[in-house]
Amino acid sequence: MAAIKSISDVDLGGKTVLVRVDFNVPLVDGQVADDTRIRAALPTIQKLVDDGAKVILMSHLGRPKGSGYEADFSLAPAAERLSELLGTPVAFASDTVGEDAQARATSLASGEVLVLENLRFDAREKANDPAFSQQLADLADVYVNDAFGTAHRAHASTAGVAALLPAFAGYLMQREVDTITGMLDHPKRPFVAILGGSKVSDKIKVIDALLDKADTLIIGGAMCFTFLLAQGKDVGASLKEDDWVDRARQMMDKANARGVDLLLPTDVVVALSISEDVSAQVVSVDAIPSDMMGLDIGPATAARYADAIAGAASVFWNGPMGVFEMEPFAKGTEAVAVAVADNAAADTIIGGGDSVAAVNKFDLADKMTFISTGGGASMELVQGEQLPGVEALR
Repeated sequence: MAAIKSISDVDLGGKTVLVRVDFNVPLVDGQVADDTRIRAALPTIQKLVDDGAKVILMSHLGRPKGSGYEADFSLAPAAERLSELLGTPVAFASDTVGEDAQARATSLASGEVLVLENLRFDAREKANDPAFSQQLADLADVYVNDAFGTAHRAHASTAGVAALLPAFAGYLMQREVDTITGMLDHPKRPFVAILGGSKVSDKIKVIDALLDKADTLIIGGAMCFTFLLAQGKDVGASLKEDDWVDRARQMMDKANARGVDLLLPTDVVVALSISEDVSAQVVSVDAIPSDMMGLDIGPATAARYADAIAGAASVFWNGPMGVFEMEPFAKGTEAVAVAVADNAAADTIIGGGDSVAAVNKFDLADKMTFISTGGGASMELVQGEQLPGVEALR
């Protein structure tokens, strides 16, 4: 397969460079509440500025209707925060491909930065509309994609433009793809994969792919109850997918046939409902009350999982062990996060999504080797899918 073309290999001085970034950040009262994604793009932006390129940044934010400007989803606060982080003025266009964007793009000087308004204010972005792609391409000489989090989407800004201009990967995109594929293709062993989340149906391709790569596969989150059902256990009122029980059984058979240690909970934290002040108790998976639901792995399971993680040379983690946002059901996810953080000798990759939120909640992000910025994109990469935004850079 052809390698990805990277900005590492080219000097873009004097060029107008259109960069797809992921500034889909949370806003509170018109301010950026978490600037992690903006900071992640800084190395690429700084390299282009240092080269003397004219830098135009484009991103989406939230889920606007696609029929024009919506104040709640404006990228203006992100542009403001970027200016603070760069320590230099950042221009902002009030539209994406309209008169203001065109005028500001034309007047950019070398080393200057412009942020376009939210791509998704225009419905043509998600439709990968050729005319919209062309309008974006007309703003620049070169295209750079540094938004791994949207690489699994074939949108105008990720796939359409890349076909119209010389296209390169930014540093973040390059690192995401190299790190995740590197671990999957050549993991240090033992390789322990941890999967959580609510549904087996959402993760079945990932489970299948990891059973071909991992030495141990740890299962947590509500999807464990479909596996426990497949073992013939009564899971009470826990979330389960009856249609996927046979498939879960096949996965267990595959693990057995391949010599993969597939770990399931032996105890769980149960409650009558999902709430902060509910009375929770720990029970064996063989004794889940019929009116209660499992909402976290239990302490014995957490200790067993931590032991497996401690012996790993590579760890990949995607998905929480329980409803970690609520105190009664957070201990399992915290125990796994601490175990991953404590294994300083291992390559530890956090595969986006809620796992990142968990690692941040427990203040352990700096102990991980790599934290992916793209939940859906990283999962599709693990599954062996081709990501449109990546393929466009080959």
